[in-house]
Amino acid sequence: MQENRASFTCIVCPLGCSLVVFEDPGGEDNLLVEGNRCRRGEEYAVEEYRNPCRSLTTTVATVFKDCPRLPVRTRGEILLKDIFRAMQQINSLKVEQHMKPGEVVIQDLVGTGVPVIATGSTRPVLEGCSNVRAGFKY
Repeated sequence: MQENRASFTCIVCPLGCSLVVFEDPGGEDNLLVEGNRCRRGEEYAVEEYRNPCRSLTTTVATVFKDCPRLPVRTRGEILLKDIFRAMQQINSLKVEQHMKPGEVVIQDLVGTGVPVIATGSTRPVLEGCSNVRAGFKY
């Protein structure tokens, strides 16, 4: 019989505990966690094992010559299994209006209910766009 287990490094606090999650053979849908030094680490390991989620940061294409890529991120976490579909949606987008940090680029990313927001500006000359460095060619 093969034992189901997974290893994680906890990111909840600065301790960075090495966690191991085992499926409890005696219990239905019960998990055992080893290596945590606090309750939050145990909760993190169980959630990461059952339902791994990630924030997504990337860039989207724009129509603007002076700012051809706009940095964006999700406003929340999405399921890890949805990352590739999310990137397909993001990569198919071309921003055609000027945006500033915090503005919504995609209202509902691949049906997750999580919006994608701009983290930079498409107006580098007017607002000091941090995503375009002097002398950098795209």
